[in-house]
Amino acid sequence: MTGAPVLRAATRVDVPAIGELMRRSVLDVFPRFHDERETAAAARYLTEPDTVLIDDGTYFVCEAEGQLVACGGWSKRDKLYTGSGAAPGDDRRLDPETEPARVRAMFVRGDWTRRGLGRAILDRCVETARAEGFQTLVLMATLPGVPLYRSFGFRELRAAEVPLPNGVVLDGVSMEYILDGEGES
Repeated sequence: MTGAPVLRAATRVDVPAIGELMRRSVLDVFPRFHDERETAAAARYLTEPDTVLIDDGTYFVCEAEGQLVACGGWSKRDKLYTGSGAAPGDDRRLDPETEPARVRAMFVRGDWTRRGLGRAILDRCVETARAEGFQTLVLMATLPGVPLYRSFGFRELRAAEVPLPNGVVLDGVSMEYILDGEGES
């Protein structure tokens, strides 16, 4: 495969490559925003592919030259982010009329940043979440993602902490995007 990256729905076959992409992205991008300990913890705890998203058809990858270079998606379930631990209601389906969908697990390989791949994935998230009746998207942004989400139109709700299982706490931002039904973001 050559040329422009192709955006497509992720499949179970992609899981190992998604995990590798996530870890590479964290190791490439997080050091610009986080210290060595925070980066190492993020690479360990925020990079486990969530197969529920893949099975739900709400997770996407960008493939270029036979390699995955970006991934991300949204969830119609109650889990806010990977690494948040397991909670009893994580698999509960959200009510699109009253609850926001969750943007989840957005990663772009360091050598592919600033090429519109994150925005393309967010456009797909908006399109497909809106088609399922959701009115709002929310996310917990780590610092590397905040500029993308702001430029896309997410508004910051509050500063937040992202606690990881080993005790490391990352700075984060809780953000929201209203799906107004007007097609384009």
